[in-house]
Amino acid sequence: MVAMRASWLCLAVVSVGILGFGAVVTIVPPAGDSLLYRADGLASVGLGGFGLLLAVIPFRRRERWAWWALWFYPVFWLAHLVFGLPPGTDHIHQVVFIVLSLGGLLLPVRQFFPASR
Repeated sequence: MVAMRASWLCLAVVSVGILGFGAVVTIVPPAGDSLLYRADGLASVGLGGFGLLLAVIPFRRRERWAWWALWFYPVFWLAHLVFGLPPGTDHIHQVVFIVLSLGGLLLPVRQFFPASR
């Protein structure tokens, strides 16, 4: 139970991080093409909210499809890291989100794929 709780909490933290970033960019876009930034921010709010719902409801119920769907997070953050995509230029948050999402998905792997007897 501890591993499962830690897992969904890790995934929820990643989700809230994306949602929070999106909310900030939507409300206070950086200088430049503010409509594009607001659209990206709104998309991030949607992605973070959707991921949070997945982590809190079907993932906690140990529904295998949610485990597969949440693999989007480490792939998403790895792509941001490898290709130097925004947000930010320090990339520390990207590494943290990669570690959190991988930990959240790998800790409970036996609960989603139990050994057959």
